[in-house]
Amino acid sequence: MSDSALAGEIRPTPFKDALSERYLSYALSTIMARSLPDVRDGLKPVHRRLLFAMRQLRLDPDQGFKKCARVVGDVIGKFHPHGDVAVYDAMVRLAQDFAVRYPLVDGQGNFGSIDGDNAAAMRYTEARLTPVAMALLEGIDEDAVDLQATYDGDNEEPVVLPAAFPNLLANGAQGIAVGMATNIPPHNVGEICDALQHLLKHPNASIAKLAEYMPGPDLPTGGLLVENRETIIEAYKTGRGGMRVRAKWQVEYLARGQYQVVVTEIPYQVQKSRLIERIAELINNRKLTVLADVRDESAEDLRVVLEPKSRNVEPDVLMESLFRQTDLESRISLNMNVVDADRTPRVMSLRELLQAFLDHRLVVLVRRSEHRLGKIARRLDVLQGYMVVYLNLDEVIRIIREEDHPRQELMATFELTEGQAEAILNMRLRSLRKLEELEIRKEMTALEAEREELKALLADEGRKSARLAQEIREMKARFGVDYPGGARRTEIGDAPKAVIVPLEAMIEREPITVICSAKGWVRTIKGHGIDPDELKYKEGDKARLAVAAETTDKLVVFATNGRFYTLGVDKLPGGRGNGEPLRLMLEFGNDTEIVALFVHKPERQLLVASSDGRGFLVPEKDVIAQTRAGRQVLNVGGGVEAAVCVLADGDHVAVLGENRKLLIFPKYELPEMVRGKGVRLQRYAKGGLRDVRVFKLEDGLTVQTGERRRSFDAGQLGEWVAKRAQSGRLPPAGFPRSNGFGPTSLA
Repeated sequence: MSDSALAGEIRPTPFKDALSERYLSYALSTIMARSLPDVRDGLKPVHRRLLFAMRQLRLDPDQGFKKCARVVGDVIGKFHPHGDVAVYDAMVRLAQDFAVRYPLVDGQGNFGSIDGDNAAAMRYTEARLTPVAMALLEGIDEDAVDLQATYDGDNEEPVVLPAAFPNLLANGAQGIAVGMATNIPPHNVGEICDALQHLLKHPNASIAKLAEYMPGPDLPTGGLLVENRETIIEAYKTGRGGMRVRAKWQVEYLARGQYQVVVTEIPYQVQKSRLIERIAELINNRKLTVLADVRDESAEDLRVVLEPKSRNVEPDVLMESLFRQTDLESRISLNMNVVDADRTPRVMSLRELLQAFLDHRLVVLVRRSEHRLGKIARRLDVLQGYMVVYLNLDEVIRIIREEDHPRQELMATFELTEGQAEAILNMRLRSLRKLEELEIRKEMTALEAEREELKALLADEGRKSARLAQEIREMKARFGVDYPGGARRTEIGDAPKAVIVPLEAMIEREPITVICSAKGWVRTIKGHGIDPDELKYKEGDKARLAVAAETTDKLVVFATNGRFYTLGVDKLPGGRGNGEPLRLMLEFGNDTEIVALFVHKPERQLLVASSDGRGFLVPEKDVIAQTRAGRQVLNVGGGVEAAVCVLADGDHVAVLGENRKLLIFPKYELPEMVRGKGVRLQRYAKGGLRDVRVFKLEDGLTVQTGERRRSFDAGQLGEWVAKRAQSGRLPPAGFPRSNGFGPTSLA
């Protein structure tokens, strides 16, 4: 081809358009052909192709096993042009009774374990179909579903399976596509059948009513569903939500008043080995001080033994602490995003999922009935031809023996159809003895009766509904409580009651000292009575303060931006290094400085004030922050910063300005607030607030100058006691020249 011809094939396209077109194609392929299940049979293409290929290999439940490598080879060779590892992994999951509520593959060999162990290689394992899988395939040879060409055009594969089993809800589905995902937990088939029966009778049934028949997921690993009913109904109504599942446990009492807790069932999709590793890690890191040891005594049944440190620890408290810190309690998400019958992905409610299954089964019923009608018509046609043979046996034999074109001669002589003549010619000689008129007429009568029944069924919607109801009853009888593993495994419980877990249950109580340097580097040193000046600091840094605390305490930080921040003392870096910058543990910028740092005591009251002399009282229990961003309490801005946070223990407030003027006023003149700018404490012509102290007037005001402490009694302070928001006057003789009251007791 010439260069000019090649140039004529080049089409200038904006890169954005080309990329969008290709990415959209990829996204649609991922959604439709890989990640989202079909609402009708609950299968993704790889699972559907696996079951279809196994059926072609005649791997029925009553037949022998075949190597998984043989199955995977057929799947990727005929139907699924992807890697063998992906196909085998999908096959393995369908055989795992701890991953799938009703396994579709009966595996022989090592198919993995609940500990997270991988399955053996496909050349070592064998498999066949289960009765559930056979139910999904039931009627596939009776034109029940459409077939489509495979990727290479050499074979055909079903678009969807007939699905005489509610696989989507029974086994659930998980998948992540492009821009969307699905997560449907497994449910109990007996309960699904009850809900289907109710929906058949009451097409407009409410979600709440359907939830009475399907109270919640039924997970392969059992466990206890601890979500309130309103949350479950709302999740089923919207198609999105979540539910909490807890492990099942029991107490075993030992000698001398000792006991141990035995976990017998764990939440769905939690690996037992990782769970035990996590519990052991918490014990080693002293984050779970009420637990002494954890042991895995599992054999065929799951058995994880938890040994408490003391018999005085209540089992409920022990388990509550584990629920909070480990996967013994996990959240099962619900996102019922599926591909509907029109090949459109969307989120459905519980009623829509059930109705989609009923609609599919109705289509299958109609198609199978029409297929059966066609077979009956062909068989009746053949039987009428056989009647001709019976009535004219000698002539038929003569024609077959003597005529050059017996089919045309039979058709002309006896007015037969081509199909009838072909059937007569294909008869075996030994069949002639069975050509008795009575038997032929008996079969014809039975077929004609069946034909009339099928025609009546197709013409009457009521009969169709009755047939569907009968199929659902048979489904429940077949796969309900009498089916191996068919009884409900996950117990439906109430939302858990609040159990107060003391912090000591999760963190070992130890005395430590929190050291904060002048540049805001924080660390902890074991023990109390630590002199911060004797410790080493980074070059250019020095000691600022030391706070005696315990590992179970909370540390509160007040910054110049008016925010309070909270940190668990156990989260602070330990050892004799330099520690870590506090501003990296919390979310405040480089222009924000620490005003105060202290151990939280919720019963106290604080006084906070800004640099312009405004402030208010705040209960210490209301300053605790839940996030690293802190909690805004004192509103500041426009060059004004938070300047003081002191303990409000007393009846009078002493305020000292940068102009060295002192004002004392009753504490009741200050409001108690949880957020705001506050009221004016002291008025200034120039400068701003220097220091604040709350004290009892009858005890006097104690100040510190260097190493010396001096007290001023009520009589000496009388001239400075006035109303709030005044300017004040110069302090009495002997007052510190540092223009402050000295270290605050809050630190």
